[in-house]
Amino acid sequence: MFGAKVGRDVIIKPDINIKYPWFLEIGDSCWIGEGVWVDNLALVKLGNNVVLSQGAYLLTGSHNYKKKSFDLILDKVVIEDGVWIGAKSIVCPGVICKSHSVLSAGSVATIDLEDYVIYQGNPAKEKRSRSIS
Repeated sequence: MFGAKVGRDVIIKPDINIKYPWFLEIGDSCWIGEGVWVDNLALVKLGNNVVLSQGAYLLTGSHNYKKKSFDLILDKVVIEDGVWIGAKSIVCPGVICKSHSVLSAGSVATIDLEDYVIYQGNPAKEKRSRSIS
């Protein structure tokens, strides 16, 4: 586990990349698909019942392009309970995906995703509310 905190009933498929396991917290009953990349130079926290579909990319670092020194900028990523991150989607540094939000396949989250809302596109935009029966 190398310092990662992992809950119960978590399914982690093959061929995933986790940069620093000690900066990773995974809640209960999560599913992490093939080819997921957790590029966690800072904390990445997954709540309960989270799905990271195939090829999803969680990114915690960027660079300050306005400075000659191109300084590294770090910020956490938080994925709250019941969130689904679609295949080949990207969650950028500092983004909070709030309870039961959805980031559609191939989308890029550059701002927080609100509770029970489905987002799509690059950058991801609100499409409709998510109702669960």
